[in-house]
Amino acid sequence: MPKIRFIVPNAFTSLNFLLGAASICWSAGLFLSQNEALGIAYPVVMGAHFIIFSALLDKLDGFAARAFNASSEFGAQFDSLADLIAFGIAPAFMVLFAYKNISSDWYESHKLALFAGAAVYMVCAAMRLAKYNAMDNDSYPDYFSGMPSTFAGIVNALAIILLCKYKFFDYHPDILYIPLVIMLFTGILMVSPLFLAKLKKRKSLAINIFQVVNIAGAYIAGFAMILPEYLMALVLIYFIIGFGHGIVKRNSIISSQESKNASKQEEA
Repeated sequence: MPKIRFIVPNAFTSLNFLLGAASICWSAGLFLSQNEALGIAYPVVMGAHFIIFSALLDKLDGFAARAFNASSEFGAQFDSLADLIAFGIAPAFMVLFAYKNISSDWYESHKLALFAGAAVYMVCAAMRLAKYNAMDNDSYPDYFSGMPSTFAGIVNALAIILLCKYKFFDYHPDILYIPLVIMLFTGILMVSPLFLAKLKKRKSLAINIFQVVNIAGAYIAGFAMILPEYLMALVLIYFIIGFGHGIVKRNSIISSQESKNASKQEEA
């Protein structure tokens, strides 16, 4: 009976996994007839929303595991496999199908570059998740080392939603490489050594209120599929402040953690 408590977090992880698979199917237009899928952005936009749903649920499975005291090695490995599908493979296919279905001429003339970019992104996501499981999950408890795959998926999904919303693919044919650049940039950030401060309870009441209000707003906007501009603004603000803090405080972050590790070894 005690094992029942593991059902809730693993159910969130399973849903995360399935939403990632659904994103690939929707981006490919598999749930629409051929006539409906041709020439419209909706399939790939829906695929992007599924990635955002996955990201929101990904945070809930960790919360559920802590709430039910149901953390396990199986859960950690299962979560990483689900993340690889939802935030590693699905975003890459989403970008490829966005080009293929919305700007087919550009896709045909830049196919090799697009496949190479997607390959780089997927490999970086896989390396990021493997590295996290192998060595980084407790190395810096207050910081991420590199961009989490969850956020990389969100950035690419929001970029596609906004670019389709403002008809970027129709009106800006000379700079159609931007989604490809975003995918490559986020892929490299995932395996970079940059520190990103985690969203955690702070000493300042104002900062805590700001975090809680905007996290709640992100869940509402994300599940309601509204205000992608607001969501992108939140992500960019977080990255600018979080990575900026990590760059400025890099040496002190490393030295502080090394001191803590040395103290633990002495106590042991």
